[in-house]
Parts: sequence; C-alpha cells; structure tokens
Amino acid sequence: MQSIPHRWFGAGQSSAADSAKAGAEAVVEAIGGRAPKAVVVFCSVAHDLRALLAGVRAEAGPDAAIVGCTTMGELGNSGMTVGGVSVAALGGDGFTVHTRAAHISESDPRAAGAAVAESLRGLHDDHKVLVLLCDGLTGHPHDIIRGAYSGIGATVPLVGGFSADDRKFEQTFQFYGDEVLTNSVVGLALGSDGPVGIGIAHGWRRIEPPMIVTKSKGAHIYQLDEEPALDVLLRRNNFEGTADEFFDRGRPLQPLGLSRRNGEDIRVIHAGDDEERSVWGTADIPQGAQVWLMEADRQALLDGASWSCTEALARLDGLAPLGVLAFDCAGRRAGLVEGGMDEEIAVMREALHGAPFAGFYTGGEVARIRGASGLHHLTLVTLALA
Repeated sequence: MQSIPHRWFGAGQSSAADSAKAGAEAVVEAIGGRAPKAVVVFCSVAHDLRALLAGVRAEAGPDAAIVGCTTMGELGNSGMTVGGVSVAALGGDGFTVHTRAAHISESDPRAAGAAVAESLRGLHDDHKVLVLLCDGLTGHPHDIIRGAYSGIGATVPLVGGFSADDRKFEQTFQFYGDEVLTNSVVGLALGSDGPVGIGIAHGWRRIEPPMIVTKSKGAHIYQLDEEPALDVLLRRNNFEGTADEFFDRGRPLQPLGLSRRNGEDIRVIHAGDDEERSVWGTADIPQGAQVWLMEADRQALLDGASWSCTEALARLDGLAPLGVLAFDCAGRRAGLVEGGMDEEIAVMREALHGAPFAGFYTGGEVARIRGASGLHHLTLVTLALA
C-alpha cells in the first residue's frame, strides 16, 4: 500500500509536570519540524491550561489552528497517561482545515451543534469529516449531535468525544485557538484529497432476553417491561440492596444495548432512585426501544479495540494510514484494569500497523457514518486519515 503524497500526520505525548513544557514537548514530537495546519490537544484538567496552550502555540506557530479538550486520560503510541498531554498534528497541501466554536445554550443546545457545523462551509475537498469536541457535562449530548446533523445532513461523517475532568465531574474545558472555553462545542472541519475512515466498536455482547422501555423521558427510564426499571435491573443482576449500593459498589456502570441496524449502541445507566424505582444515565433512551443487558470481559474489549481500528483502515480504499485520532470511552477502563489499558494500546498499535495515533478517554463518543444516530458509550471510535 502507498499513501497519497502532500499530507502528513504526527502524534506526540508528554508527562512533564510543567504545563508549558508538557504542551511544547508533545507538539514538537508531533510536528517533527513541519508546519502544521491543525494541532489537536488532549490533556488533564490538572494542568495550567492557558500555560499549556501557550507552550503549544510557541512550537506550532502563529498560523496553526488549535483545538482540543480536557480528558479522563490520554492515549497515544507511547501508552496511556493520566495527568499528561497527547497531541495530534497534521499538515500539507492535501488537507484543508476550518474551525469554529459555539457556546451551549440551556434553552437551545441544538443551536451549538448547528453553529459548529457551519465550519464545513467553503470546504470543497473530495473527502470531509467534522470532528466535534463537546463539553462532557452539558446534559444535552444528543441535542448537540442532532444540531450538527441538521446542519450537514447525511453526506459528511461526524466523529469526536465529550470532554472530561479526571473523574471530578465538576467542570470540563475545550480549546479553541488560544482560548480555554467551558460549556462549549469546538468543531474541526477537515477536508482531504485522500480518503478518511471511521471505526466504531465496543466488544460488548447481549444478555438475553431483551426488554422493552415502556416508560422513559430523555435519559430517565421509569419502566422496563411495564415494571419499575430499578426493580428489573436489580433482579436481572441478582442483586439485593439499594440503588446507591448497586451503582456504587455492586455495578458502577450498567450497560444497556440499544438495538440498531448495525448492532447495539451502548447506553450507560449509572444511578437510580429507591423511592421512584427509576434509573438514569447521560443519554436519551427512547420509549418503546428494545434494550438488552450487556456484558464483556477483557478479551472482548480488546477485540473491540482491534475491530474499531481495522474497520477505520478498511475504509481507506487500500491506502496506508497516515495517522489516527482515537476517542475511547473512560468507562471501558473499568474492564481493562491491571495492565489491560497497556494491552489495549498494544492492540491498537498492531491493528494500525504502527501508524501514529493520539486520543483521549471521553465522557461519551461521537460517530455517525450514516443515519441520524451518533452518540455512543463504552465504545472506541477511530478516525483514520490516508
């Protein structure tokens, strides 16, 4: 296989304690002396974010578009870090880059997605993709993606992730140029004269029988199979106790598989109400939907990582990958403890044939290749560029 010329992609990482140094080190590794058109920065909320961006800008140069967000862990070819920085950079005549940011309004969150999708205007390249980096505590993830979809339709794929804050769940941040934002969506509209490939996989499998969501509103489920939802989940898990005991000590994450044409989208249920007997997560689960309890072991999660990378590369029309952006759900880490995350990085390296990659552990993943659905959980989403 041979890559189309005139484009390049690089990745870099740093665990330096000094924020400006960490940003600069990661960028220097990623650009390798080249002039970048775009630099994508993923870092811990523990850093001095403005100092870190200043270090990035000093090495990337005045003309580079900078986007990014805070994380629940960073990943790249060198491994996973917590408290570190991971950077992707790309450039060359074969890439076109537009960026845009929008504040998320409580009264109209869809408008933010639609506004960021405007970054695609004037992008006339043969291949296009919109990368969304969204506030992970917005409470309206579906609406943001729907807003972006309403602006671009089915012709341009979406990928991305929801920012995090090292499991504090207090405030997440997004990067746009030299600005540090919060409660925002940042979009990177990327055009290329070579193909782009998207992989979506998780490795979770159904536990039969299925259930019907007989009463729900947004991310709140009141009834499953016409019974109180909490009662059903406790019974199906053979668990006796309160909702707090179940979600805090029994099963911190309860994955539900939502039936789709190409398999199951995962929805994470993480809390319940003992009096109301309801449960909820962070993403919409429509009333009338068919859902399954889901299970996975470490090998299944590793197989999912491999499949996501393989699927992304398979869409590159036989060309070798220049590099990959990876959006990996932080919830997957619970099934990859005690060395499993290192194993996942090794699996990704092998599946990507050594191509550079950079990414982060997210509060939710964005991936839409066809159809209007685009929000995922407990999933690895990969964007490969040729």
